[in-house]
Amino acid sequence: MSLLNNIYNISPVFLQNAFVSLYGFYWKNRRYGKAFEKHLEEAKNRESFSKKEWEVYQTIQLRNLLIHSFKNVPFYNKKYSKAGFSAKDFESFEIKDLKKLPCLTKDELRTYGSSTLLAVNKAKGKFYSSSGSTGTPIKVYFSKDFHRKWSALYEARVRNWAGVDYKMSRAMIGGRRVLSNSKLKPPFYRYNLAEKQAYFSAYHISSESSEQYVKELDKTKIKYLVGYATSIYLLSKNIQELGIKAPKLLAVLTSSEKLTEQMRFVIENVFQCKVFDAYSGVEACGLISENEFGELLFSPDSGILEILDDNGEEVLNGELGEVVSTGLLNYDQPLIRYRIGDCITLSKNQNSNGILNMPIIKQIEGRVEDVIVGENGRKMVRFHGIFIDIIGLIQSQLIQEKVNLIRVKLVVEKEFDKSQETIIVKRIVSQLGEVEINFEYVNTIGKTNSGKYKAVISRLNNG
Repeated sequence: MSLLNNIYNISPVFLQNAFVSLYGFYWKNRRYGKAFEKHLEEAKNRESFSKKEWEVYQTIQLRNLLIHSFKNVPFYNKKYSKAGFSAKDFESFEIKDLKKLPCLTKDELRTYGSSTLLAVNKAKGKFYSSSGSTGTPIKVYFSKDFHRKWSALYEARVRNWAGVDYKMSRAMIGGRRVLSNSKLKPPFYRYNLAEKQAYFSAYHISSESSEQYVKELDKTKIKYLVGYATSIYLLSKNIQELGIKAPKLLAVLTSSEKLTEQMRFVIENVFQCKVFDAYSGVEACGLISENEFGELLFSPDSGILEILDDNGEEVLNGELGEVVSTGLLNYDQPLIRYRIGDCITLSKNQNSNGILNMPIIKQIEGRVEDVIVGENGRKMVRFHGIFIDIIGLIQSQLIQEKVNLIRVKLVVEKEFDKSQETIIVKRIVSQLGEVEINFEYVNTIGKTNSGKYKAVISRLNNG
């Protein structure tokens, strides 16, 4: 993979577009291939479920998942046997009984995710990496069927609710490194012909580059925009301040960070359309998405949601609690009572303005990171790609002390060696330009006064 990346990085733009399109063809087939349309139709049909029908559906799915996991996943067989459970117990298991089962921690997923947490009869698949909002590298196993089921849910509950679909031309501002260096040299996107997708860099947004971003958005004739909430907001803010007219879109779909009302207001005004927010993660064990009434709804067919206090007890509606989710789609690497690391609040009023009987979320508290400033005043977020596939890394934190000074805190295992520092440095420089980077090895990384862990911290007053 590193050889392919090196070839891509030294290739001219037209060849990079060809590489992106080839990968797009593979990616499109993986997500929207055989059985996708069937899964999509089923997901849409379930939207008419009553609360009782959802309860029955989740109970059946949960029992099947637990029986399968006990019989086929060594990690759960050992853990649940030790807790006194047998496969027979799960035949009559109820959702309220979930609290009797031990939680799955992010550290357990990181440690056992590629060994005993996999089903012995797993389907052919691939691992996808993320450091998530906690800075802890993890790998999640996706078979093609699981990938298509998850893609169908996203299509039904995110795009469909926003009035768009995967066949329309779109732009994406995300974490993939489509530009090979930190220089402000256009074009700032690469084009995926297979999916009619213009993939824009999240790492080159500045007041200087924003006019070019708008020209390129116009050129690609996109219908809607998808990506990191903060990156889209930073671009929108620049466009607004410069007095540039952006293309009118059908919708903007945000994810990965907390979307504030100020961010929503600016984005909607700049692109003259509604913003639809969503929350999930590479773990794909729970999907929250926004409907036409601005309500955030949890999809009960994506997983079973628990919101717990510090003592592991369910909180009341209207109270903040930790997300614990049991994914109902992934039988190859089941995530049962998984502690995601984020916190949410359920609305006190659970009566939707729509007809859907899904849990209504008041607010999502996770994924709030600081903005980092790079060369030419560029502002960017979401630096988890720097730490993906770093051997022996347990947890990380990136701190910007000055514009040209970065401190990296690392919690590592014995497998980590100094050669990994070189990889991290190269990745940081490719995004920020030439900066001084200091490493600090610690036993733990502390939380803020509010009890949150932040993967990215800025000591600058950058607004």
